[in-house]
Amino acid sequence: MSHRSDRGYFGSKIGLVLATAGSAVGLGNIWRFPYMAGHNGGAAFILIYLGCVFMLGVPGMISEFIVGRHSAANASRAYSIIGSSRKWRFVGLLGILTSVIILGFYSVVAGWCLQYLYASIVGHLNGDADYVMQYFRSFSSDPLKPCFWAVMFVLVTHFVVIKGIRNGIERASKILMPLLLLLLVVIVVASCMLPDAWNGVVFLLKPDFSCVDGNVALEALGQAFFSLSLGTACLCTYGSYFKREVNLANSAVQIALMDSAIAILAGLMIFPAAFSVGVNPDSGPSLIFITLPIVFTKAFGAVPFVGWVISVMFYSLLVFAALTSTISMHEIGTAFFHEELRLPRYKAGWIVTLVASVVGIFCALSVGAIPDIQVLGMTLLDFCDVLTAQVMLPIGALLTCVLIGWVVPDKTVRNEFTNNGELSGRMYNLYFFCVKYFCPILILLILLHKFGVI
Repeated sequence: MSHRSDRGYFGSKIGLVLATAGSAVGLGNIWRFPYMAGHNGGAAFILIYLGCVFMLGVPGMISEFIVGRHSAANASRAYSIIGSSRKWRFVGLLGILTSVIILGFYSVVAGWCLQYLYASIVGHLNGDADYVMQYFRSFSSDPLKPCFWAVMFVLVTHFVVIKGIRNGIERASKILMPLLLLLLVVIVVASCMLPDAWNGVVFLLKPDFSCVDGNVALEALGQAFFSLSLGTACLCTYGSYFKREVNLANSAVQIALMDSAIAILAGLMIFPAAFSVGVNPDSGPSLIFITLPIVFTKAFGAVPFVGWVISVMFYSLLVFAALTSTISMHEIGTAFFHEELRLPRYKAGWIVTLVASVVGIFCALSVGAIPDIQVLGMTLLDFCDVLTAQVMLPIGALLTCVLIGWVVPDKTVRNEFTNNGELSGRMYNLYFFCVKYFCPILILLILLHKFGVI
C-alpha cells in the first residue's frame, strides 16, 4: 500500500540529511545544551550525552524512519499500516497533535528571534544590562508585537512547506543549514579570539567526572532524547519521503552527529565570549534574549561595527535554526490533512497555519500582556512546553519502540533495516535489542525523572 508516486520524495542524500538534521537542530541546541554541559562536568557530560544519543537517539530515529518509509504515508496512516491495525493510528495522531502544539508555542520564541534580528540590524540592542532586560520585558509584554512576529514566523514556514518536499523543504534546507553552520563557525572563531576566551573553552570541554551523578546522567539522557525530535512523528513523516535505496542506519548516525556537533559548537560560541567579559551564562530564553546581547556588547563593542555584525549574525543563526524546526513540525500536519481529507497541499497547509497561529497568539499573550492565561499555575506557553516535552513526546516514542520491537514482524523490520538484504545486517541484532528492551527502559527513566519520581 504505497502512495509514493503522488507524495514525492527527497531528491538527494544531502538534501535528506540536511532536512532531517534541520528538524532536530533547534533553539534547544543553543540555549540548553551548552549550559547543561558547562555546569555538569564539561566533556564528561558531553561523553555521556553522546553515549545516550547512540543508545537511544539513533535506534529511535531508525525506528521512526522504518515506520515512515515502509508505509509511505502520513504519520497516522503509517502507524496503522505497519502495525496492521487501525488502533495504531493513535500513535501517529498523537504525534500530529504534538507537532501542531509545538509549532504554535515554538513560533512565539522564534518570533522573538525575528524581533531581535530586526532590533540588531537597526541597532536597538546596544546598552547596559538594565536596558537590555527592560527591552525584553517591554517587548514580551506588548499586546501586539509578539503576536505579530509569531504569526509571521508561522507564515514563513507555511510558504516553504506548501511548495512540497523537493521544491520547498529540501531546497530550503540546502540553503538554511549551510548558512547556519557557516554563521556558527564564524562566531565561534570570533568568540575564541577574545581575551581570556580559553577559560570558557576549558569550562566547556575539560572533563570533570566528579560532577557526574545519576541526576546528570538522566539530564544527558533527556537532552539526547529531546534534541533529536523523537516522538513528534517528524522522523516518521520525513522517512515516508525516503527512497528505497536510502541506508536508514547511516542516515540516522549522520543526522545525530550533525546535531551533536552543532550543540557543541554552540557552547564554543557562548562560553568563550561570556568568560571573556566575566558573565556566567544561564539557560533558556534569558540566555539568548538578555545575557548574550549584554555579552556581545561588552565583548565586541569596543571595535566599531564588529559587535553589530556579530549580533546580526547570531540572531540570523537563531532564526535559521528555528525555521528548520518549524518546517518539519508544519509538514507533519500538512501531510496528514493533505492525504486524509484529500485536500490540495496549499489548503492542508492553511489548516495547520491557522491552528498554530491561534495557539501561538494565546501563548504569546500569556507570557506578558495577559498573564492570567494560565493552566495549572503555568503560563500557556510553559504549559504547552511541559505537556509536549514531558508527556506526549515520551509516550509517542515509547509506543513506537513497542510497535517496532514487539508487534511488527521481525522480517519486516529487518527488510527495512537492510533494504531487503542489499545492505549488511551486521548491526541489526544490536539495533533490534536496543529498540525492544533498552530504549523503552531509557524512555521510562526520562518520564520518571521529568515527573520527579527519580
